[in-house]
Amino acid sequence: MFRRLDDGISVSPQITPEQVGDAAAGGVTLIINNRPDGEEDGQPAGAEIEAAAAAAGLAYRAIPVTQAGFSANQIEAMNAALDAAGGPVLAYCRSGTRSTYLWSLAQAARGASPDALAAKAADAGYDLAPIRPMLDALAARG
Repeated sequence: MFRRLDDGISVSPQITPEQVGDAAAGGVTLIINNRPDGEEDGQPAGAEIEAAAAAAGLAYRAIPVTQAGFSANQIEAMNAALDAAGGPVLAYCRSGTRSTYLWSLAQAARGASPDALAAKAADAGYDLAPIRPMLDALAARG
C-alpha cells in the first residue's frame, strides 16, 4: 500500500488509524496528511490519524491540498516538514497522487532534476506529466 518514492518518503492512498502502526513498524517518523477533511464520506478525519500517530510515537503534519491546486506556501511547508522529519516520511491523500505531486514540486523548488523526479514517481506508479511545466519552472529557479 505504501509506495516508495525514495529513501526519505513513501506515499499512499488514504490510511486508517490502524495502518499508522504499519508505518511506524516500517521506520516512518512523520506522517504528512495532504487530504482535506470531509473530502469524501467515511474518510478518517485528520485528527484520528494524528492521534494514532501520537500514540505510535510519530510526528504528524497536515498540509491539505484541495482541487484548487498547489501554492508556494504548501511547497514551502512540505520542504519544512521533510527537513524536520528526522527519518522516513509517509505522505497520504486520496490516491497518493497529490502527495507525490507536492513532494516533487518541493524537490524541484530545491533544484532537483524534473527528469529524475518523474522517473522516481513513475517507478511508484505516478505520472508527473500534468505538473511538468511547474516542475521545470521551479527547478530552473531552484
